[in-house]
Amino acid sequence: MALGGGTFLTQNKILPGAYINFISVANASATLSDRGIATIPLDMNWGPENQVMTVELADFLKNSQKIFGYAYTADELKPMREIFKHAKTVYFFRLNASGVKAANTFCTAKYPGTRGNSLRTVITENENSTSEAKLYDVATYLDTVQVDLQTGVASLADLKPNDYVDWITGASISLTASLPLKNGTNGTVEDAAYQTYLDKMEAYNFNAMGCPSNKPTIAALFAAFCERMRDDVGKKFQVVCFRNLADYEGVVSVKNTIAGETDDPALIPWVTGVIAGTAVNKSATNMDYDGEYSIDTDYTQTELENGIKEGSFMFHQVDEKVVVLEDINTFISVTDVKSSDFSSNQTIRVLDQIANDIAVLFGKKYIGKVPNDASGRVSLWNDIVKHHTELQNIRAIENFTSDNVTVAQGDTKKAVVVTDYVTPVNAMAQLYMTVYVQ
Repeated sequence: MALGGGTFLTQNKILPGAYINFISVANASATLSDRGIATIPLDMNWGPENQVMTVELADFLKNSQKIFGYAYTADELKPMREIFKHAKTVYFFRLNASGVKAANTFCTAKYPGTRGNSLRTVITENENSTSEAKLYDVATYLDTVQVDLQTGVASLADLKPNDYVDWITGASISLTASLPLKNGTNGTVEDAAYQTYLDKMEAYNFNAMGCPSNKPTIAALFAAFCERMRDDVGKKFQVVCFRNLADYEGVVSVKNTIAGETDDPALIPWVTGVIAGTAVNKSATNMDYDGEYSIDTDYTQTELENGIKEGSFMFHQVDEKVVVLEDINTFISVTDVKSSDFSSNQTIRVLDQIANDIAVLFGKKYIGKVPNDASGRVSLWNDIVKHHTELQNIRAIENFTSDNVTVAQGDTKKAVVVTDYVTPVNAMAQLYMTVYVQ
C-alpha cells in the first residue's frame, strides 16, 4: 500500500504514492515550497484558550466535532468551512478567554465555553456487576450523540479522560440516567487578545493571515504587524483585513460584506484561504466564490473601477455567479522603486515564494555549514538557479536564464551578496481587440 498521497504543484515529495497538485512545507532543498497555509483568530464556543491550534483539512473533515465541538455541517463552523475552501492547513486561535468550564458531579468539560453545556453523562450498571463488586458503564454524550463509553469501571478513578471531559476522580460514582454539565461560559474578546495572537504567530510560517475584526484599530494593528514581519523580520505573508486601505503590498482589503449587513467581515475567512491557497503560478482574478454566504455585490461599474483604483479586493456579479473582481492588494503609491506590478497578488506570491524558499534553503543548508569560498558560492548559485528554473517551468516567471543570478562575496568574509533578476508572470485579465470589417 502506498504511503504518500494528496496534491502537489512541484515534484518535491518524499514518500511513494500518487500526488496531484501540492501539499508539503518548505524544506532545505532548491525545490519550491507549497502554499495553502493560513492562520486566523476566531471567537469560539469550544477549544483551548491562549493556544494555537494546527488543523489540517483532512482533520477538519473527519474530526471537526472533536476539535471545535460541532459537527462539520453546524452553523457555528461556517468560518472554518469558508477558510478551508482553499487552505490546506490553518493555525486557529481562540480569541475569547477567561471562560468557565461546564461541570456536573462527575466531570468538567475539557475546555471552557457554552458548548460544554451540551454535554451530559449517563452511568448505568455493568452486566458483570455483582452485589459484592459493583461495576458501571459510563457514557459521555454531546447533544444526542454518544462520544465516549467506558465499561466495567468500579470508580471514577478508573476512567480515562476523553476528548470532551475530565473526570473528577475524587467524586463518588453512582447510577444516573442523564446528568448535564452546566454553567459553561465563553468569556469575552478583549482587544488585547489580538495582540496575544500576533505575538504567538511570530513563531509560525504561513502564507496568509486573516483579521476577522471590523474595528479599524485592530485592522491597523494587523497591517502594522504584517509590514514589520515582511520588512524587518523577513517573513513573507499577506494579511487580509476588512476595509483597511493600507497602501501596502502585504495587506489585502476586502470591501464587500454579506447581504443585509453594512460592516460584517464574514468574508475574511474565505479570502484568507484564497490568498493562502492560490498557487504561485495562478491568479484569483475571476475566481468563483464557492462559499456559503450571500454577498452584497450592489456596486455600479464606476464604483467597481474606483474600488480597483483604491486597492480594494472586491466581488461582483457575472450572470448567476459571484466572482472575484481582481486579485489585488492595497498598494497604489507607484514609485520608481515599486511599479504597479506590486499591486498584483500573483506578483507578490512569486516574490514571496522566492524570498521564503531561499531563506529556508540558506538557513538550513548554508549558514554555518558551507565555506564562503568560490565553490561554496557556486553551490548557492546553482541552488538559486535550479529554484528559479522550476518557477519558470510552471510559468510563474519568464525570460529567466542563469545569467540573471550572481553570487559574490560581501564586505566581510561571512557575507554573500546575491543579485537576482526575475520577471513574474500574471494571468490574462484584459483583452484589447480590434476587429476590421471588410
